[in-house]
Amino acid sequence: MSSLEKLKQQRLIHLCIAITFFTSGLIINLVQLILTLLLKPINIWLFRKIMYYLCYSLYSQLIFISDWYSSSKIKVYMDADDLAQYGGKEHVLLIMNHSYEIDWLAGWMFTEKMGVLGNCKAYAKKVIAYIPVIGWSWKFAEFVFLERSYDKDREIISHQLKEVFAYPDPTWLLLNAEGTRFTPKKHEASVKFAQERNIPVLKHHLIPRTKGFTASLSSLRGRCPAIYDINLVFKNDAKNSPTISTLLNGKPVEPYMLVRRIPMEKVPENEDEATEWLHGLFREKDKIIDSFHTTGSFFKTSGIKEVPYKMYSGRLCSLINFAVWAFVSVSMVLCYLITAIFAQNWLGLSIAVGILTTFYLFMVKAINMSKISKASTYGADVKMVTN
Repeated sequence: MSSLEKLKQQRLIHLCIAITFFTSGLIINLVQLILTLLLKPINIWLFRKIMYYLCYSLYSQLIFISDWYSSSKIKVYMDADDLAQYGGKEHVLLIMNHSYEIDWLAGWMFTEKMGVLGNCKAYAKKVIAYIPVIGWSWKFAEFVFLERSYDKDREIISHQLKEVFAYPDPTWLLLNAEGTRFTPKKHEASVKFAQERNIPVLKHHLIPRTKGFTASLSSLRGRCPAIYDINLVFKNDAKNSPTISTLLNGKPVEPYMLVRRIPMEKVPENEDEATEWLHGLFREKDKIIDSFHTTGSFFKTSGIKEVPYKMYSGRLCSLINFAVWAFVSVSMVLCYLITAIFAQNWLGLSIAVGILTTFYLFMVKAINMSKISKASTYGADVKMVTN
């Protein structure tokens, strides 16, 4: 193991990353709050323009970890004409499988290469809006926060989608139609649910929850021209497991992603037909993932037309963004600590050390929350697996 690899595994380096992310995040949150109070009521177009860069500055620090710190590369399969004509140039609803601890980060890697990372949004649980830094940032950026009560969520979706797709630049909205991350226990419940209702069983996915999707369609039409079906896979025999811990230790992962552009007009307007369309899409997705795991190709046994791939490396802007924030954040902390020591300000020093410890614990907590073994139990009970 080289000295650089050993250095990347040191807790002090991880602490510096945590200091950078949380310090910059709180500064960005403060700016977002000021803009929300003072600028948004006056000029919402300019507010959303600035918000793009603030969100990018925060999110791309995590892209730095994947692209530069761990030297990970993403391989994207997409129709060349669709990529050239539409990639990063239109509003999009993303439908992606939810199977890995870092599937969200792999999605961000793709959107960052398409130039839309700052305008990436998602359907998210309402409780996330109260989490400092990332949750607050999402709240200011007008994410679609749901309460998992269909009657309430239907009104929220109708209102929020009109705001989301009123952004002046291309906006991508993620819908995890499975409702929760894939785990063996949840898959067992999903299989039981499918068998009881004579629905084809899915091998690599949970049965999709269709109500959120169908409730969104009326607001999407005329505003969002396309759905991107994203099929994400990491090789089962990969040297490094696809986890946050792997990336923080400087070890690369290699996500494989098949992206299919589906014009919105291909989705039926009738609710029952749209429901069956989504079920059909997930049956296709299951074949695609199964083909990859059994043959090493998305296309050999799935029946899907083969398309070329493009390997994406890191972009310089994410490296520069992190370097600037790291210099500012770590310098501020070191300056305060040194000043406190020389001034014998032991109370201030204790508070600063406490804050740094909190930052580190926040990072550890975030890593634990992302682990498959720590996934929520939502959806594990067959009684909760509903359409």
